[in-house]
Amino acid sequence: MEVSHHFTVDVEEYYQVSALEPYVDRREWDTFESRVTKSVESILALMSQHGAGGTFFVLGMVAERHPSLVRQIRDCGHEIASHGWDHRRVTQQTPEEFRDSIRRTKQVLEDIAGTEVYGFRAPSFSIVPGREWAIDILIEEGYRYDSSLFPIRRRGYGYPTARRDPNTITRPSGQLLEVPLATLRRLGLNFPAAGGGYFRLLPYGLVRAALQQCEARGTPGTFYIHPWELDEDQPRLDVNWATRLRHYGGLSRTMPRLKRLLSEFTFVPVADGLGVGNGVG
Repeated sequence: MEVSHHFTVDVEEYYQVSALEPYVDRREWDTFESRVTKSVESILALMSQHGAGGTFFVLGMVAERHPSLVRQIRDCGHEIASHGWDHRRVTQQTPEEFRDSIRRTKQVLEDIAGTEVYGFRAPSFSIVPGREWAIDILIEEGYRYDSSLFPIRRRGYGYPTARRDPNTITRPSGQLLEVPLATLRRLGLNFPAAGGGYFRLLPYGLVRAALQQCEARGTPGTFYIHPWELDEDQPRLDVNWATRLRHYGGLSRTMPRLKRLLSEFTFVPVADGLGVGNGVG
């Protein structure tokens, strides 16, 4: 039986990326050019060409400023999910701030799209050990699944003991379906292979092999990309060499690699693939 994987997009502006926090003052965000619409439209066109479905985790503030973009994603048949309000990591929020962020975002997205929001992904996969209270709050606020746990050991994010395949997490507040990011298992270790910088900077075969491992287990793998990763002409900020490599490296490779990925694998939205909203999961 063919396995359908999850194609996911974290919808945010290029200047809202966590890696740029030391260089971009949030109070100055309104002074930056918005470039997210054109890049999302490029992704939508590419997905349409390959008959791929996906889940778009949208920042609340982006949705508020670009409601027509949210409706365009919906009209193309894709799932709308929450990325929080303003790309503030869970590790930077109190439980009360987190609750307000995910509640506000869910409401705005549902009002704009006219569809229920089931899923959430934390900026920078920042539900890490010690922040499990965020899962309880997601359950209490009516979310059905989370896609924040990255089962790797890495500085800044990662949940090393998380399971590699979709699973149900049981918490004091109830249950939540967890949809982890794809990893490649080698030498007894999990290597990140879910997309993003790993997709742009490392050999294409890394992501390919990870999804093939998922297929061998009969389970979907979850891939992610950001709109700004297709935007070769985005303004270059004055950052250190490591951030320059991480953020701007390999931008020219994103589109051709996405074309190859979409031609080699089948992708569906998370909610469809796991039956969320249909009494399953």
